[in-house]
Amino acid sequence: MKVPRLDLRKVSFVVNGKRILSDVSWTVAPEEHWAILGPNGAGKTTLLNIVCGYVWPNAGGQIYRNGEPDVDLGDLRRSIGWVTSTLVDEVPKRETVLDTVISGKYAQVGLWAFSWEPPTPSDAKRALGYLKEMGCEGLARRYFGTLSQGEQQKVLICRARMTEPYLTILDEPCAGMDPGAREVFLASLLSIGKNSSHPSFIYVTHHVEEILPIFTKILILKDGRVMKSGKTDNVLSGETISELYGISVQLVKKNGRYWPIPA
Repeated sequence: MKVPRLDLRKVSFVVNGKRILSDVSWTVAPEEHWAILGPNGAGKTTLLNIVCGYVWPNAGGQIYRNGEPDVDLGDLRRSIGWVTSTLVDEVPKRETVLDTVISGKYAQVGLWAFSWEPPTPSDAKRALGYLKEMGCEGLARRYFGTLSQGEQQKVLICRARMTEPYLTILDEPCAGMDPGAREVFLASLLSIGKNSSHPSFIYVTHHVEEILPIFTKILILKDGRVMKSGKTDNVLSGETISELYGISVQLVKKNGRYWPIPA
């Protein structure tokens, strides 16, 4: 039996007496792609911070990564790629896309080479390979700041892959995109997600229509608790979404994706 990539057992977290997460249990097996769905304030970001070791479950619970309860934080953060729309503002606008991708090798924002470990031709080759897989190898010499939002998110996924992580977290990557840019981005994500050699994706959103067919598992959070978890086709329904968001909707499934329709 394969060791889970991630195993949370009754994890809880409290801030200033307020319970942000309560008894969250969640297991991510190798080669599984998960969606995390929930409204603002559901505890999604806190959960990610715990997964990546930025905070600890201070109100109880255990967390195992690749079967280990204790990990080196530096190694941990290099082994989990976290792509978020907020990272865009931190990348130097006049840095080339190729350098932005290579910077992921060093877990840096903005590439500055160590004298004892400068980027190698093989680093550039690997970075270009990741860009090609995302369909944006033609952007390699462009400045990061000149790219569209969708292009920037694709580049950040490539950057995250430079450490060959076992998990890649996509934290609301489509925030702010127009519908066309979003669909182009999601098509690229679907393409690489079908590759069994790619690390597990965890896709965080509060838009059910962004949940692609590759996300065969889903964790639904509400008020810091696991509302439902399991196979996406078994868990997602109009009743579930209505309860989650407090509105009456139906879900229509088309081409492997779910679309909410007001009931």
